[in-house]
Amino acid sequence: MSVPTPVPAPVPGSASAPDFGPVTLDRRDGPYGEIVLRSRGERLEIIANGCFLMDTSDGRSERLLIDAALAALPGERRRPAVLVGGLGVGFSLAHAAADPRWGRIVVVERERAVIDWHQDGPLRRISGAALADPRAVILHTDLVEYLRTTTDRYDALCLDIDNGPEWTVTEDNGSLYSPDGLAACRARLNPGGVLAVWSANPSPAFTEALGNAGFSGVRAEEIQVARGVPDVVHLAVRTA
Repeated sequence: MSVPTPVPAPVPGSASAPDFGPVTLDRRDGPYGEIVLRSRGERLEIIANGCFLMDTSDGRSERLLIDAALAALPGERRRPAVLVGGLGVGFSLAHAAADPRWGRIVVVERERAVIDWHQDGPLRRISGAALADPRAVILHTDLVEYLRTTTDRYDALCLDIDNGPEWTVTEDNGSLYSPDGLAACRARLNPGGVLAVWSANPSPAFTEALGNAGFSGVRAEEIQVARGVPDVVHLAVRTA
């Protein structure tokens, strides 16, 4: 009887690995609670306090966040500066850096773990080229606090720190979508600048709040996704 040749076990996250479920790659306890990076086959997932945030399976809506903001800017705007709120899995940063029309690209990320996963970890495969771009810089700080304290101004704010205005990752994030938070966003925009906010579902209440905050051209662009409920990018313009 012949002896079977041993077969090495597949590496979790490789193309040959069967999807038996998520594999935890890193777990950290930070000032905002637990944050976890998992792999599920080739897909990488970020989980915060047990709540699924995002994964690397698609990225269409994160790219639309950047493209829609650029398209809404005045045509004569040259080398506009963009603030990306939330590094996430890196799709928005990578897409902005791939477009030579953008000028300064600033990313605000409050979780040190997420920054590490991009600089030296598994998410570098998505953001590596963007991080090497001289236009791009990552700020390790809280977005809400940054918007309220900085004097920097941008032509576009592309914000993706929650599952939406009505589904925040932490309670403190809710203030971003309040009248005071939207006023801070407006103050950080140059005249004619665009606020773009990602959401996992449409929010008529947030659309109304943007209008009440003094923005014009308020609208929502939907992106059809596999789960049925469309992702949404809420757009609003600061008038001169």
